Amino acid sequence: MTVNDQTRVLFASPAAANGDAFIEVPVAYDALVLASFGGPEGQDDVIPFLRNVTRGRGIPDERLEEVAHHYRHFGGVSPINEHNRALRSALEGELAARGIDLPVYWGNRNWGPYLDEAFAQAADDGHSTLLVLATSAYSSYSSDRQYREDIAEAITKAGLEDRVTADKVRLYFDHPGFVQPFQEGVNSAVRGFLDEGIAASDIHVLFSTHSIPTADAERSGPRDVEFGEGGAYVAQHRAVAAHVIEHLGSAAGGESVPWQLVYQSRSGPPSQPWLEPDINDVIAELPAAGAKAVVIVPLGFVSDHMEVMWDLDTEAMETAAEVSLPAVRTPTPGVHPAFVAGLIDLVVERIEGTPEAERPHVTALGPWYDVARPADCENVRLGFKPAAAGILP
Repeated sequence: MTVNDQTRVLFASPAAANGDAFIEVPVAYDALVLASFGGPEGQDDVIPFLRNVTRGRGIPDERLEEVAHHYRHFGGVSPINEHNRALRSALEGELAARGIDLPVYWGNRNWGPYLDEAFAQAADDGHSTLLVLATSAYSSYSSDRQYREDIAEAITKAGLEDRVTADKVRLYFDHPGFVQPFQEGVNSAVRGFLDEGIAASDIHVLFSTHSIPTADAERSGPRDVEFGEGGAYVAQHRAVAAHVIEHLGSAAGGESVPWQLVYQSRSGPPSQPWLEPDINDVIAELPAAGAKAVVIVPLGFVSDHMEVMWDLDTEAMETAAEVSLPAVRTPTPGVHPAFVAGLIDLVVERIEGTPEAERPHVTALGPWYDVARPADCENVRLGFKPAAAGILP
């Protein structure tokens, strides 16, 4: 199981080691690892957690405290760990219901339980052929490649180079199970405003995702595929948003509803270009554009992260109130039955080696790759660190 000169993919199963984009042969995985971001679970955790998030960037604690107040507002507790506990339980339930004997381990990037601990526990329990499921659906450094770096680092840190292999479930931004909860949420919100007598053309739908540096966005996705401005990250979000709007149907009374992709949670210095426009800036301008209501869709988020609770439920809703604009924030997938079932469908794809042509997807961009292509989601500031589940570098 060690990496050798013939291996193109670090720590891969034999089926994935040669770097084929889609693994269409069965693989006998014996454990599933849920990989996530992690979050503090008390006031004393907040600054140490933020130090982990920003490690290597030399950010002093006084600047971290500017972000910490978001967490302190909620008692120093991020909702993400509790969501992951619920998701892990839901995944276990779905696996059991299907008669699939696959234990689920859970590890985080930035807070306990850590990913190397999850790998170590899986190995100690006798499991060696691991499949990783990350709680992130889109292409970018932080949402894709960094998780693949986390896998490689966790295996190395735990000293498991000769004991385990680890593949990763494909990005699922356009899998029906991920999209359905958003579709239901937008349908319900638009229908609700229509019932209040607001015309469809006066209801503006804002699909919100995390802003990232434009340099990272341009390098998201495979290097040899042209996605247009903003790379695969922007293209994937736009494609899913367009699908949701196109399938409003009777929920919008057959009328067209204006929509836009917007960004939130920018954290970089003003001198560094990040994706725009900011959701609050857009909301502030909507009344002048004739909007009578706004639907806020957390399209870039799997569950109610702190960014959803603070940047959307607090700041964006306050901005809407300031301009007297009725607003509804739609749900994240969370543990929606369709989402949970869809994630297990993705696991089964890899267990059974489902052919590419048979894999469900709702946009022309999918299905996404099982094995990331060379230089996928490069981070120009950090260079190429060792990353699993993708062709080197």
